[in-house]
Amino acid sequence: MNLKELYQLYLKNHQIDTDTRNIRKDSIFFALKGDQFNGNHFAKQALEKGAALSVIDEKEFHIPGATILVEDVLITLQKLARYHRNQLGIPVIGITGSNGKTTTKELINAVLQTQFKTSATKGNLNNHIGVPLTLLSFTPETEIGIVEMGANHQKEIEFLCSICQPDIGYITNFGKAHLEGFGGMEGVIKGKSELYTYLRKDQKTALINTNDPKQIELTEGIERFELSHSVIKTSDQPFLKVIYQNQLICTKLLGAYNLANINAAISLGKYFQISQENIIAGIENYTPSNNRSQMIEKKSNTLLMDAYNANPTSTKLALQNFSSIDHQKKVVILGDMFELGDASFREHQNIVDFCETLELHRVIFVGKNYIQTTAEERYPDLLSLNKKLASHPLKNCFVLIKGSRGMALEKVVALIP
Repeated sequence: MNLKELYQLYLKNHQIDTDTRNIRKDSIFFALKGDQFNGNHFAKQALEKGAALSVIDEKEFHIPGATILVEDVLITLQKLARYHRNQLGIPVIGITGSNGKTTTKELINAVLQTQFKTSATKGNLNNHIGVPLTLLSFTPETEIGIVEMGANHQKEIEFLCSICQPDIGYITNFGKAHLEGFGGMEGVIKGKSELYTYLRKDQKTALINTNDPKQIELTEGIERFELSHSVIKTSDQPFLKVIYQNQLICTKLLGAYNLANINAAISLGKYFQISQENIIAGIENYTPSNNRSQMIEKKSNTLLMDAYNANPTSTKLALQNFSSIDHQKKVVILGDMFELGDASFREHQNIVDFCETLELHRVIFVGKNYIQTTAEERYPDLLSLNKKLASHPLKNCFVLIKGSRGMALEKVVALIP
């Protein structure tokens, strides 16, 4: 079976599944492989649960009339997504950057969907598997696609661009994220800027933040438009209030670092001729979730959950914002930051040193990296931290919780009353 024939089967219901725990009726199951699993082993189970077909790449799992045997399931998925992208005929917005990708994507989607039928990356399905799945979730009703692209090494953004072929590209920022894979900050800039290389080559458009000289420099020769510039209105409340064209926008976002994310949503709204009223409504109606700047009210404490991910840049920005909030008992719980390579100890110690300059009631560090620093209160793992919190519970505190996803700091929430 060739790609065009497979595509015709996909068009019957536009449903692709890769996990047998969530099989939808008449979907096509792609038997992907990972370090700890082999989807080929579950091809039959997917069919029994209602999948119309299973795409496999190991001959012994072939079931005549029910499976499609290909050379490589992942490559087939990626080719199918690229082929689908070429049939769509809709504008696609590509977003990457070190920090704020997901929030920016969600805000842009919130604004554009006020007037268009949009489809966007779910959660952070932003890698070599997630981007194809995102594109294949776009249906004939989709009018604008929004694709988040993540990367932790060179050439990854280049590859993802070749699949999603963005018409408009936006890099949120260049920060200290995935230093190990990129090989330092210059590597981060080079890797993320592969989006600019694609836009230049294919004569597409870039949205740029003119407050960043590097973005101005790297987009020379590309058709571009500038980030809008709303300004923060001073407020005693933790949530951001911004003024844009003399109109107040009351958001459910915290931290000045979210201003650029808001401005990106405004900019894309203007680009697609969304009314000012709908731009404001879209931003005001957006509520962060999934441990991203998420406010959680407990019986005795208020939590600011920002523990979906962490790197030195995002952690420092979160700390700056948190320290500026008016509260008598501000407590910070910080978990290790991953993928920093040789810079790991230095960057964790820098965060410890930075915390000492802030007016905070208590700072708690947890993880194998922070345990090596000079931090006053530090724990090697969540188990030891949880024992401490269970025996000495926090009370009447405003608590910032931030760490890399692998630290699973959301488990701390249950132990804070």
